[in-house]
Amino acid sequence: MAFVRTVKTKSGATAVQIVYSNRGGARRVEHIGSGHDEQEVAALKAAAAARLSQGQQQLDLGIAAVDGAGPLPITSSRMAVLVDALLRIYYELGFTEKTYGDNVFRDLVLARIIEPTSKLDSLRVLDEAGVNAPSYATVTRHLRMFAEPRWQRELSRACAKHARLGPATLCLYDVTTLYFETDKADGFREPGFSKERRLEPQITVGLLTDASGFPLMMEAFEGNRAETLTMMPTLTAFMTAHKLTDVTVVADAGMISTDNMKAIEDANLTFILGEKIPTVPYLISKWHKDNPGSTPPDGLTLTQRKPANSKTSYRRDRVVYYRYSADRARRSLRGITEQLERAEKAVAGKIPVKRNRFVTLTGADKSVNTALAKKAKTLAGWKAYATNIDSPTPDFVIGSYHQLWRIEKSFRMSKSDLAARPIFHHLEGSIRAHLTIVFAALAITRIVEARTGWSIKKFVTTARRYRTIEIQAAGQTVTAADPLPDGLAQALRDLAPDVDTNLS
Repeated sequence: MAFVRTVKTKSGATAVQIVYSNRGGARRVEHIGSGHDEQEVAALKAAAAARLSQGQQQLDLGIAAVDGAGPLPITSSRMAVLVDALLRIYYELGFTEKTYGDNVFRDLVLARIIEPTSKLDSLRVLDEAGVNAPSYATVTRHLRMFAEPRWQRELSRACAKHARLGPATLCLYDVTTLYFETDKADGFREPGFSKERRLEPQITVGLLTDASGFPLMMEAFEGNRAETLTMMPTLTAFMTAHKLTDVTVVADAGMISTDNMKAIEDANLTFILGEKIPTVPYLISKWHKDNPGSTPPDGLTLTQRKPANSKTSYRRDRVVYYRYSADRARRSLRGITEQLERAEKAVAGKIPVKRNRFVTLTGADKSVNTALAKKAKTLAGWKAYATNIDSPTPDFVIGSYHQLWRIEKSFRMSKSDLAARPIFHHLEGSIRAHLTIVFAALAITRIVEARTGWSIKKFVTTARRYRTIEIQAAGQTVTAADPLPDGLAQALRDLAPDVDTNLS
């Protein structure tokens, strides 16, 4: 295959080249020349086209040439490969029915995946993609509908149907914060705890996914609401909407509170939670006592059973697994060593006292907290996992917990690939509408990545280059399209195995 391309040179000129490539990946480039204005570049392109057509016979399309008519007009140009692939998944998920056939919502979801930007600039993205964009007034008017709870509820139903939820459903839960480029709080956008130590007003967003990280529900809360107070409202709303009675929720240690664990049990649900280790547990202390001077083997698991009885605050038996990881221990010990070195320098007056857990201040006296350092070293590498499921096994409990990386990936995708933040909306309704669009886009992107093995960024960047063009010539319309490379054609087949993607 050979094609003509233009490349910007360091001098600012435009180089015209012929690229010869084959399916094996080999490539040869022939430089035709460099132009410094549009006329020179056009002449070089004509020369390149003439060189490509040397020795080839003319194919009669039945279109009579018109002398002096100039270039044939392009009547339409569309990112057909990318847009059609994304739309197939949109329709497959049933989003058309769940959104009452609203094309504005569909188009905004497409734009969010192709090039996430503001709602106003999304119209430019749609236009470049060859999609008939609605007016900005229409977009603004429809945002009010997208913010309605029923809209999010219907999308959640579609996602739950796709995930094929059933008995003993395993759900992952986590939260994040989305900040705003403003310093004015309004009751919804409020300053609160931020892992990034930001001071701007924010909102708290809870995301519920299945075990693969596919989104099931997204809920927005006030920015100053504690993370532990978001899980049960989201979980309860989801179970009520889908009439689920048997759900196992998997969450990180930050989601844990005594009230949360009690609320989960009160709802007759089960949990797998990461658990904080504030003190050295008896089992870990006993192991070190029985194996003095030894390092626990990688993967060592200690089991502590906590039967429920009339004196316990919980009604179901619980099990806590303590597992040792050599990699985790290595990272923790390195951090502890660095903190201890800084603590000793701070106590000696060589550096100022900053936040350091190993420095104890008693009035004007400073000392290194050796007892705390010893405890930290003893716990280095250990992590606790608590559950109340019946007859659990360590591998199932710990393996399920480790699936939380999938929901973390979904959050990263929503924040980076889909640019969910910062949010430039000011009204709560517009913010919720924005998150509804992000939620639908996230569902589509997770399917793309799961089926193709490509990141959504790679898929969009690769597929958007291949356009379908319609040319008007002598009263007839001719459709032209670039042949697809093998990798992209295979990715499209993986997305929709029953659809012919051999466009070459």
